[in-house]
Amino acid sequence: MDLLFQTKFFIKKTGLKPDKLKGQNFCVDEEVIKEMVRVAQVSNKDMVLEVGPGFGFLTAELLKKAKQVMAVELEKKLIGVLKRLEKVHQNLEVVEGDIFKIPNYKFKNSYKIVSNLPYSITSAFLKKFLTADNKPQAMTLLIQKEVAERICAKPGQMSRLALSVQLYGRPQIIKIVSPESFWPQPKVASAILQIDNIMAFPYADRLAEKDFWRIVRSGFCSKRKQLHNNLAGSLQLPADKVKQILLKLSLDPKIRAQELSINNWVELSCYVAKLLC
Repeated sequence: MDLLFQTKFFIKKTGLKPDKLKGQNFCVDEEVIKEMVRVAQVSNKDMVLEVGPGFGFLTAELLKKAKQVMAVELEKKLIGVLKRLEKVHQNLEVVEGDIFKIPNYKFKNSYKIVSNLPYSITSAFLKKFLTADNKPQAMTLLIQKEVAERICAKPGQMSRLALSVQLYGRPQIIKIVSPESFWPQPKVASAILQIDNIMAFPYADRLAEKDFWRIVRSGFCSKRKQLHNNLAGSLQLPADKVKQILLKLSLDPKIRAQELSINNWVELSCYVAKLLC
C-alpha cells in the first residue's frame, strides 16, 4: 500500500481536513523519508525527537533504526493513528501536545531531531532548540525551500534567521523536494536541511549572549537603513561613535546588516556592548 493511498485512507477514516495554515502537508514520498533517516545517521544508540509526525510514515522508518523515538503531535485526530503504532513498537513514545509548551528538560541530554516541520513554526522551532541548554546533536528537517536557502545564506543576503542558525551549528541543504512529494501538494518546493556541529554560544568568553542578540536585533530593525543608523537609533548611541567602530573594523560606514558575516557581528558586538555599559 503506497503512502499516498494510506494518507487518503487515514484522512477519510479520521475525518481530518488538512489545514494549510497549520502546514499539514504530509510527505508521501518514501524515498524522501528514507533519505532523511539516512542523512540523520540514526543508529540503535540514538534517541530521536520527531515533531509533527502526522500519520507516522517517517516515524515508522525511524523506529527501524533508533533506540527510542519521541513523537510529539498537536492534532488530536492524528493521535489515534499514532497510538496504534505505539502499541506495536516498544521504542516509541507518542506525546500529545504543543512542542512550544513542553519544557526542554523533557528531552534527553543526547538526542537528534528528525522532522517534517509545519512551515509556520520553523523559525520558532529552531530558536527553541538551538538556544536550549540541552541542544540536540543534530537536526534533519524537511522545510520550505525558500526558508532553507535563507538559513544557508552568505554575507550580502544574511538575516537574523541565518545568523540564529549559523552561530550555533552548520546548516546545509541536502536535497530539494518537489511539491509532488506531499499531499495535499503545497504551492512551493521544500528541502531537506541538515544542521550538525550544534554547540553552545561559542563566544561566551568575550561577550554575553543576550547582549549579542540585542545588538543583532537592533542592527536588523530596519532593512532599508544603514547599519549605523539602526544601531544608533535602537540602542540610543551616538551615531559618530558607531561609525568609528565600523571604521576600526575596516567596515564601510554605509554597510547594511545583511552584508556582515558572523565574525563581523561578533567583533562589532564586542565594541558596541562596551558603549552600552
